[in-house]
Amino acid sequence: MNKVALITGSSRGIGAATALRLASDGYDICVNFLKQESVAGEVCNKLTALGSKAIAVQADVSMEADVKRLFDAIDNKLGRLDALVNNAGILLPQMRIESMTADRINRILTTNVTGYFLCSREAIKRMSTKNGGPGGVIVNVSSAAARSGSGGEYVDYAASKGAIDTFTIGLATEVAAEGIRVNGVRPGFIYTDIHADGGEPDRVDRIKLQLPLQRGGQAEEVAAAIAWLVSDESSYTTGAFIEVSGGR
Repeated sequence: MNKVALITGSSRGIGAATALRLASDGYDICVNFLKQESVAGEVCNKLTALGSKAIAVQADVSMEADVKRLFDAIDNKLGRLDALVNNAGILLPQMRIESMTADRINRILTTNVTGYFLCSREAIKRMSTKNGGPGGVIVNVSSAAARSGSGGEYVDYAASKGAIDTFTIGLATEVAAEGIRVNGVRPGFIYTDIHADGGEPDRVDRIKLQLPLQRGGQAEEVAAAIAWLVSDESSYTTGAFIEVSGGR
């Protein structure tokens, strides 16, 4: 029987690459999406071709009712949850702090932070040995922006990822004795569609030569790091981060 993984925000980019990687490693997959139902369906078709059982579930992870419905769908259609990859996140157009509204800031924080909390809560209810579960793994997708601060571009996004770093460390400590490992990855400049959301689709090409490796990263390279943290090969690793940032 295959293990089961939920990857939030997995209709594109790092999430989709992670779904494909974990399917190739023998996982059944829940593909979570917000709006792109047809694209999520295409990802599921690719997963099925790899021998994985796959479902696509629409849910806004910043909404508590949606998160409960998402996990109920996994319970009913896939069974026991073994791994959660908190990946869903948003980036809004580049802007200095002096121009930001409360609505913008709260939108970033509710998706990028509250969503991770809510999904982790539901996963822990199912995984924790304290609750009769078998244990499990949570991987949080942070960002190198948590270290750089992204001044003049995305301070709100960077701050949300800084919160996720703290959350990862605290949660790892909280549930370690309950059979759950919690780790994070910090992607840097990766070729995904999220840069278009920020208003600069070619951002990676503009910055890549400033990186020690002098190139942008691929979503599959981040997925490989996530796959290791999900696997038993990292069984003595919790509260840790893997930098996938080209040396910066």
